[in-house]
Amino acid sequence: MIDQTCSLLTYGLDEDRDLTMADYESGLARWCPGCGDHAILTATQRLLETEQLPPEQTVFVSGIGCASRFPHYVHTYGFHGIHGRALPVAVGVKVRRPDLHVFVVMGDGDCCSIGSAHWVHTTRYNPDLVALMLDNGVYGLTKNQTSPTSPKGKPSNTQPRGALLPPLNPLSVTLGVTNASFVAQTGDWVPAHLYETLLAAFRHRGFAFVRILQRCPQYTTDLYEGAVRDPGLIELLVHPDGVSVPDLARIYKNQVRHDPADLDAARRLAAPDGKIRLGVLYRNETLPVYEDIRSVPAPSRAEKVALLNTELDRYAV
Repeated sequence: MIDQTCSLLTYGLDEDRDLTMADYESGLARWCPGCGDHAILTATQRLLETEQLPPEQTVFVSGIGCASRFPHYVHTYGFHGIHGRALPVAVGVKVRRPDLHVFVVMGDGDCCSIGSAHWVHTTRYNPDLVALMLDNGVYGLTKNQTSPTSPKGKPSNTQPRGALLPPLNPLSVTLGVTNASFVAQTGDWVPAHLYETLLAAFRHRGFAFVRILQRCPQYTTDLYEGAVRDPGLIELLVHPDGVSVPDLARIYKNQVRHDPADLDAARRLAAPDGKIRLGVLYRNETLPVYEDIRSVPAPSRAEKVALLNTELDRYAV
């Protein structure tokens, strides 16, 4: 990471560039063959190319887990932090440097377990950043442990007789937090929808929370297998203010027009009823953004000297 990040300094700020996906590639991804993380990485690099985001002005922050290797595979600045703490690190970066484009990548355990308090409060703070929550329903890096989103009855190494509790619903939780401004769901096996959802999240001003249903070929192969094989199990939420991919209409015939401005409807659609819904559930850009509220103008040179003298005077004899 050191070599890669240092190389970003070679870019000139006024350089006329035409960035391609290759400019955002960094190293060979070492996820398992068939892991949904590969598709998510590709969709993200496609987004970076579309928006022509300067690598030296883009940051990816992660915690711990399979998904958290993301910053190593994107040629931008990156911070691979500790378990559950990606969001406070990202908020700190955004408050200090609101000019940067900040992305957070978390797994279901990282976000919904040890990082749950940060998830709730970051939603309430509403900073202008994109959070990708890759949900495979298991702690994969630590070899098959029950996570907060594991289906009830799903055996694992920590609960071999099956998960004892019903799974936590990340969509309902986020939609229940004051100041939630963007909540969406997509799946790694629908690349066109995945890309358009990430694009909508990036273009939203405020905290964009995207739950990505992600396949794990090692421990939860059956979790989304039915939906992958049978498009009839999917219901697409479509609206001009949400995500609409006309080419998918031939395959995914179950489509519901949903206005993302309707919070009550979003909460009803997020409730589990046997259907897998993909699309933008809620979007509200009228809410205050955290870095706008908390921004403090940088002191001038004279002000810095005055502050330094005041501090030194405290210790003068």
